[in-house]
Amino acid sequence: MSTVTFNSNIIPSFVDETAAVAARPLAAVTGAELQAPLIQGGHVRYANLDYGASAPALTIVSAYLNEVLPYYASVHRGAGFASQISTSVYENSRNIVREFVGGRADDSVIFTRNTTDSLNLLAGCLPQVDGQYAGEVLYLDIEHHANLLPWQGVPHRSVVAAPTLTGTLEKIEAELAQGGVSLLAVTGASNVTGEILPIARLAALAHQYGARIVVDAAQLAPHRRVNITEADVDYIVFSGHKLYAPFGAGVVVGRPDWLDAGVPHLAGGGAVREARLDSVSWATGPARHEGGSPNVLGAATLARATQVLAGLDQDAWHAHEAGIRGYLVDGLEAIDGVTVHRIFSDSDDTIGVVNFSVEGFDAGLVAAYLAAEHGVGLRDGRFCAHPLLKRLGLPSGSLRASFGVGSRLEDATRLLAGIEELKRNGLGWDYVVDEGRWVPANDHRSYPEWAPNTPGTAGAAPCTID
Repeated sequence: MSTVTFNSNIIPSFVDETAAVAARPLAAVTGAELQAPLIQGGHVRYANLDYGASAPALTIVSAYLNEVLPYYASVHRGAGFASQISTSVYENSRNIVREFVGGRADDSVIFTRNTTDSLNLLAGCLPQVDGQYAGEVLYLDIEHHANLLPWQGVPHRSVVAAPTLTGTLEKIEAELAQGGVSLLAVTGASNVTGEILPIARLAALAHQYGARIVVDAAQLAPHRRVNITEADVDYIVFSGHKLYAPFGAGVVVGRPDWLDAGVPHLAGGGAVREARLDSVSWATGPARHEGGSPNVLGAATLARATQVLAGLDQDAWHAHEAGIRGYLVDGLEAIDGVTVHRIFSDSDDTIGVVNFSVEGFDAGLVAAYLAAEHGVGLRDGRFCAHPLLKRLGLPSGSLRASFGVGSRLEDATRLLAGIEELKRNGLGWDYVVDEGRWVPANDHRSYPEWAPNTPGTAGAAPCTID
């Protein structure tokens, strides 16, 4: 098997400056040495550049899960030993998560299925007066669908982001100044481009005009500590599966008054004070929205992951990520025909997400090629941000490389080498579209016996993935 290398001489000074901080993972993750089969034969260490979709579990979190698992049992209403332990773990997880985000002493911490679930829960808690909503929800067109679709069922306004962050803040303020907004819903960092929004400034604007703010931190929390008390943020939501924790639990942390008065998110056991045959009195506090048996292990691993991240040296954390990102962006921009996409021309604060496209190649085809021929995993498509991709002139999608504490500079080097090889020599294998996705034709690679399906080899004609 031939080895493809990236010509790093095109950015020598950057390599010298960042190699030390970015060469090695900052924290150990499960699957770090996973071997991926190559379509041309042989295996290579899997270069996981898809952290933004679901991040691998931290090994410390995996070990903690194995510790807790023997004690897994029902919570809150069990008198048995295991139930008591599980209840303690579950309830203490609230305190750990609250501390991670710098929550106020009276902030509610409600565990959900994921970030989408958290935002839908909050949508059901918007204040009403005499059956009418007390105001509108204001959001940007750059939002992930999780922070866009829940608000379309209530009174709302949307703002098309300006080409600059400064201009976007001005447009948001202009909308708030018109009055009638009860909640500003914004992402902490774009899941498409990784650009960070100034949440403290946005919180100040919202409060200046009598609104509250919720921050979708699904992408931000795995890369930056957020202190909602210092930033004066009313609500924050994020997910465990992006925060190096398995089981996909989500959480909403924030002021209790709206949450205690809102419609219970799940009508069922545990959410009530008293149930009668034809009526019910609902509980307040987190129990109000956590009907049914909760995801104990999801909450526990989410909390443990926040402890690990909180214990990292913050400067080293940011330098590690910035080193990989800067190297990757410079390398991509040095390759003819590759475009790195941004939302704002005046924003320089970013997380470990890089969005790009390769001239002359469908994004899905590039992703399939990188996976099959180079062992690189990244994301292609529209990233559940259809309005933004359309406005950026990418209606059929683009490519996203995302990374974090378990990443290393070699992952970015492998991606760059693959793109250079593609531009220089083209595809090294035939690819077809199977069930809407590009896959290698005649794929005979070996996969784990327990895997229910292997990539298809159907002979469908190539198409553009929507």
